[in-house]
Amino acid sequence: MAATKSQGINFTLFMGGLTAVCAGVAFFDSGMAKLALILGLVCAAVALWGFFKIKPLEGKTGGTPQPAVMKLIGVVVVLAGWLFVLFGLHLTAGVGGRLVTSILGFAVSLAGICFILAPAVNKNAIWKA
Repeated sequence: MAATKSQGINFTLFMGGLTAVCAGVAFFDSGMAKLALILGLVCAAVALWGFFKIKPLEGKTGGTPQPAVMKLIGVVVVLAGWLFVLFGLHLTAGVGGRLVTSILGFAVSLAGICFILAPAVNKNAIWKA
């Protein structure tokens, strides 16, 4: 997962902090959970600072920039499918209606991933250079 020792340390610190944040949110009523939440946020912030500190040492990326507009359109389509599922569950009371809206929302999200995001990301892929 990490190419250098500093990346590995920062990644481990970030994952540990993220785990502590999740535990703190899950059991927020206790004092230890609040302490875990605060310590987790501090660990995640320190790890993110470490990531930004070592970013200039990584060098130039291997590929050319990907088309940002197509990626944003793909993300919007995927989120629209998710919102279709979410609002469809609240608009219909019957199981059949909820099933149909869930399947349609899933299909919209899957289409956004397969037909918009994947081609946009692979447009300037390294293996095509």
